[in-house]
Amino acid sequence: MRFVAAALFLVAACTNPTGGSKDGAKVFQSTCATCHGMMGKPEAAMVARMNVRDLTDPEFRKKVSKDLVEKQVRAGSANKLMPSFVGALSDEQIDAVARYVSDPSFVKK
Repeated sequence: MRFVAAALFLVAACTNPTGGSKDGAKVFQSTCATCHGMMGKPEAAMVARMNVRDLTDPEFRKKVSKDLVEKQVRAGSANKLMPSFVGALSDEQIDAVARYVSDPSFVKK
Protein backbone atom coordinates (compact mmCIF):
# COMPACT_ATOMS: atom_id res chain seq x y z
CA MET A 1 0.00 0.00 0.00
CA ARG A 2 2.80 2.40 0.76
CA PHE A 3 4.25 1.54 -2.62
CA VAL A 4 1.03 2.70 -4.30
CA ALA A 5 1.07 6.00 -2.44
CA ALA A 6 4.75 6.52 -3.19
CA ALA A 7 4.23 5.68 -6.86
CA LEU A 8 1.35 8.15 -7.13
CA PHE A 9 3.47 10.83 -5.51
CA LEU A 10 6.39 10.21 -7.84
CA VAL A 11 4.16 10.35 -10.90
CA ALA A 12 2.63 13.59 -9.70
CA ALA A 13 5.99 15.10 -8.84
CA CYS A 14 7.71 14.11 -12.06
CA THR A 15 5.06 14.58 -14.70
CA ASN A 16 3.04 17.56 -13.42
CA PRO A 17 -0.27 15.85 -14.23
CA THR A 18 -2.17 19.12 -13.89
CA GLY A 19 -0.28 20.72 -16.75
CA GLY A 20 0.26 23.65 -14.41
CA SER A 21 -3.46 24.36 -14.11
CA LYS A 22 -4.62 26.39 -11.14
CA ASP A 23 -8.26 25.34 -11.62
CA GLY A 24 -9.36 23.37 -8.55
CA ALA A 25 -11.54 20.96 -10.54
CA LYS A 26 -8.73 20.18 -12.97
CA VAL A 27 -6.20 19.71 -10.18
CA PHE A 28 -8.61 17.35 -8.41
CA GLN A 29 -9.36 15.33 -11.54
CA SER A 30 -5.71 14.92 -12.48
CA THR A 31 -4.22 14.42 -9.02
CA CYS A 32 -6.83 13.40 -6.44
CA ALA A 33 -9.39 11.41 -8.43
CA THR A 34 -7.01 8.46 -8.84
CA CYS A 35 -7.72 7.50 -5.23
CA HIS A 36 -10.79 9.54 -4.25
CA GLY A 37 -12.77 8.92 -7.43
CA MET A 38 -13.82 11.38 -10.13
CA MET A 39 -16.71 12.71 -8.02
CA GLY A 40 -15.02 12.34 -4.61
CA LYS A 41 -16.42 8.89 -3.85
CA PRO A 42 -13.63 6.28 -3.97
CA GLU A 43 -14.12 2.74 -5.20
CA ALA A 44 -14.83 0.22 -2.45
CA ALA A 45 -11.49 -1.47 -3.09
CA MET A 46 -9.62 1.78 -2.41
CA VAL A 47 -11.49 2.21 0.86
CA ALA A 48 -10.83 -1.40 1.90
CA ARG A 49 -7.15 -1.50 0.93
CA MET A 50 -6.02 2.02 1.69
CA ASN A 51 -8.78 3.52 3.85
CA VAL A 52 -9.28 6.30 1.29
CA ARG A 53 -11.67 8.96 2.54
CA ASP A 54 -15.04 9.35 0.84
CA LEU A 55 -15.15 13.10 0.23
CA THR A 56 -18.91 12.91 -0.33
CA ASP A 57 -19.68 11.31 3.06
CA PRO A 58 -22.25 13.48 4.89
CA GLU A 59 -20.28 13.33 8.17
CA PHE A 60 -17.14 14.54 6.40
CA ARG A 61 -19.09 17.25 4.57
CA LYS A 62 -20.32 18.60 7.94
CA LYS A 63 -16.76 19.32 9.08
CA VAL A 64 -14.94 19.98 5.80
CA SER A 65 -13.26 23.37 5.40
CA LYS A 66 -10.71 24.83 3.07
CA ASP A 67 -8.14 24.77 5.87
CA LEU A 68 -8.82 21.09 6.64
CA VAL A 69 -8.38 20.06 3.00
CA GLU A 70 -5.31 22.24 2.51
CA LYS A 71 -3.67 20.79 5.64
CA GLN A 72 -4.35 17.23 4.41
CA VAL A 73 -2.93 17.93 0.95
CA ARG A 74 0.14 19.57 2.44
CA ALA A 75 0.82 17.04 5.20
CA GLY A 76 -0.54 13.82 3.71
CA SER A 77 -2.49 11.35 5.82
CA ALA A 78 -1.53 10.26 9.32
CA ASN A 79 -1.19 6.66 8.08
CA LYS A 80 1.20 7.92 5.35
CA LEU A 81 -0.78 6.25 2.56
CA MET A 82 -1.65 9.66 1.14
CA PRO A 83 1.59 11.54 0.53
CA SER A 84 2.15 15.23 0.96
CA PHE A 85 1.71 17.01 -2.35
CA VAL A 86 4.03 19.88 -1.44
CA GLY A 87 6.47 20.12 -4.31
CA ALA A 88 4.20 18.18 -6.65
CA LEU A 89 1.59 20.94 -6.58
CA SER A 90 2.23 24.66 -6.29
CA ASP A 91 0.79 26.67 -3.41
CA GLU A 92 -1.77 28.09 -5.83
CA GLN A 93 -2.82 24.61 -6.94
CA ILE A 94 -3.15 23.40 -3.34
CA ASP A 95 -5.27 26.45 -2.53
CA ALA A 96 -7.43 25.86 -5.61
CA VAL A 97 -8.07 22.18 -4.89
CA ALA A 98 -8.79 22.93 -1.22
CA ARG A 99 -11.37 25.55 -2.23
CA TYR A 100 -12.88 23.14 -4.77
CA VAL A 101 -13.24 20.18 -2.38
CA SER A 102 -14.51 22.28 0.53
CA ASP A 103 -17.12 24.11 -1.55
CA PRO A 104 -20.66 22.86 -0.82
CA SER A 105 -21.23 22.40 -4.55
CA PHE A 106 -18.50 19.72 -4.64
CA VAL A 107 -21.09 17.09 -3.83
CA LYS A 108 -23.22 16.99 -6.94
CA LYS A 109 -26.66 15.50 -6.54
